[in-house]
Amino acid sequence: MAEKIVQLSDEFWNIRGDLRIGGVLNVGTQCSLVRLAEGRFVFLDSYTLTGKIRERVMDLTDQGRAVEAVLNLHPFHTLHCAQMARDFPDATFYGSARHAQKVPDVGWSPDLVESGAVAARYPELSFSLPEGIDYISKDESVHAGSLLVFHPASGSLHVDDTFNVLPLPETLRKLLPVPRIAFHPTLKKALHDTPDAGARFCDWAERIATDWAGTRTLCAAHSAISRFKPGEFSKALRDTVSRTRRKLAT
Repeated sequence: MAEKIVQLSDEFWNIRGDLRIGGVLNVGTQCSLVRLAEGRFVFLDSYTLTGKIRERVMDLTDQGRAVEAVLNLHPFHTLHCAQMARDFPDATFYGSARHAQKVPDVGWSPDLVESGAVAARYPELSFSLPEGIDYISKDESVHAGSLLVFHPASGSLHVDDTFNVLPLPETLRKLLPVPRIAFHPTLKKALHDTPDAGARFCDWAERIATDWAGTRTLCAAHSAISRFKPGEFSKALRDTVSRTRRKLAT
């Protein structure tokens, strides 16, 4: 896994970053850059930009001056927020309540990233918070909850942790029973303590399969980018929901 910037359309770039566990195992991370109307830009998540990736981003954004906001979507992804704030001092920083607690030096907006106020501010983007699971778990090892963002114009879906993908060649995928989309392994631990929590999560995921059926590219934080032909995303997600619904019911 190596740092790189991937242009998915004229309006959407996904930056694949490094995240090393114990300084050794690179599980990867991501952020995305989205061009909005009138030359404005927003980042989805934070990442420390260096080298050619930084040069490319600065060229696109008038040396960072066109970056209007940074939307930090996953409450447990906080490592790069402070550096991002230094790199883009004029941008508005949105995050969860946990972001403000863990990185208090950043001048966070009072509007939480998952709020309706932020969604209304960016009509070019669609937002969805999973139902039936904790967004911010009390158990800090449970990272299944995150705010998902879909960019309809490019068909790009940016998701941290909640959805995972395993990048396999199509020939190998036909031989192995590996799903195109998987849910985070801590999903069961993230469920609300209610009898219907699993069903609520699965119902929510099925709505995503319908509402965001135009997804052509899934950008997942700790796995990879996965590309879909028309109709493939919805089918892949529904297949995963079907398997998961049975497991969560037991």
